[in-house]
Amino acid sequence: MSKLIMSRRTLLRGLGTAVALPFLESMVPSRRLLGAEAAAAATAGPRRLAWIYVPNGIDMANWTPATFGAGYQLTPTLSTLAAHRDKMLVVSGLTCNKANPNGDGPGDHARANAAYLTGEQPFKTGGANIHLGKSADQAAAEQIGHATKFASLEIGLEDGRKAASDSGYSLSYSHNLSWRNATTPMTKDCDPRSVFDRLFASGDPRETAEAKARRENDRKSILDFVFQDANRFQSNLSAADRNKMDEYLTAIREIEVRLERSAHALPPPIPAGAVRPVAYDSSTERKVGISTSSSEYPTHCKLMIDMMVLAFQADLTRVITFPFADEGSNQTYPWADADVPHHGTSHHQGDPKKMALLAKINAFHLKQFDYMLQKLDAIKEGGGSILDNSLIAYGSGNSDGQRHNHDNLPLILLGKGGGTVRTGRHLDATGVPISNLWLSMLDHAGASDSKIGDSTGRLSIT
Repeated sequence: MSKLIMSRRTLLRGLGTAVALPFLESMVPSRRLLGAEAAAAATAGPRRLAWIYVPNGIDMANWTPATFGAGYQLTPTLSTLAAHRDKMLVVSGLTCNKANPNGDGPGDHARANAAYLTGEQPFKTGGANIHLGKSADQAAAEQIGHATKFASLEIGLEDGRKAASDSGYSLSYSHNLSWRNATTPMTKDCDPRSVFDRLFASGDPRETAEAKARRENDRKSILDFVFQDANRFQSNLSAADRNKMDEYLTAIREIEVRLERSAHALPPPIPAGAVRPVAYDSSTERKVGISTSSSEYPTHCKLMIDMMVLAFQADLTRVITFPFADEGSNQTYPWADADVPHHGTSHHQGDPKKMALLAKINAFHLKQFDYMLQKLDAIKEGGGSILDNSLIAYGSGNSDGQRHNHDNLPLILLGKGGGTVRTGRHLDATGVPISNLWLSMLDHAGASDSKIGDSTGRLSIT
């Protein structure tokens, strides 16, 4: 290529539809125009950040490696991610002090979720006068969000309507991981169809509604609306870029098919003798009758992961938060041979059987994470992949669910931040505020901030 032939913001357009493009070689000026160093930077792809959250703590005995450094051995739970070891940084010892009571009494689950990305103590209230602080993802969105259609994307799997409040704390604290400011949580979207429509809407409400109705009534693909524009556009691409476009458009169509299938699937029959799961309220040591989330959790989770991958692939956002469940969740996991309520099982009281079941739930979550990593690593850009250009934190604001402690948090960092992070090792961060790690992640994505919550500096990950 001798010149820049298209913008990163080029769209394929149709009725109510705007399909953003993946990263293509044709978007990058030549070395002759830019110079070798600038051209290399341009072809590297954008830096991306994501936070994946899991609730109720972890079975730490099966999580934490015995030694630090590059020669550490993967534990039974972390072995689920063995294929990504060279792109993984295990960080042990981090603390989230603002999740501790600090005079506020019980409510560790609500505080764990609220303080995780903010580093702030939530104001204890069950009313509308919530008060917390800006979260790390929103600090990043303020710095780099202008470059994409969505400054940030908040998605999840549990919509919060089925949850019980935690010891006098508003559900806003246990349900929302992302906070724009002290009084404004960023509510996550848990409906894959809704997320899909948001990602590929043109922005005109009337036109979008018409397109949605036509797609649903005529069972048209979103790609049918941009067919002519796509054909015209692809004729000007190199062979390599045409292959990338084919892979991208095929992925969109596959998701549409799965969404359609999921929408019309009949609920599975309830086994004879099955008892409706209940939630566990740690503040009163009693059970509260609420229903769990969808029995199709694995299907739901993979669809939401695919939404996340598409958003990164099309550069629709570079900042994502994605809790796999809300704090205090009692989702059951029969697919992991652990058909037991998650929260209740995390209160194992040292029972080896319960601890083994908890380890299975932990491993199951990591299998979903592994699916995400495989998808991101398979999409090439520049000399690496989307995963290579990302930093994805996976962890919890609780350590041991039995103790409700918020030190020595389980945390792994995946991706290489564009080659700026030294991975493949186990890092000792004993006593370091987790907010210090968030500041470092922001630095590596070009979204530096001076302070997040109770941060005291940066945690070196280079």
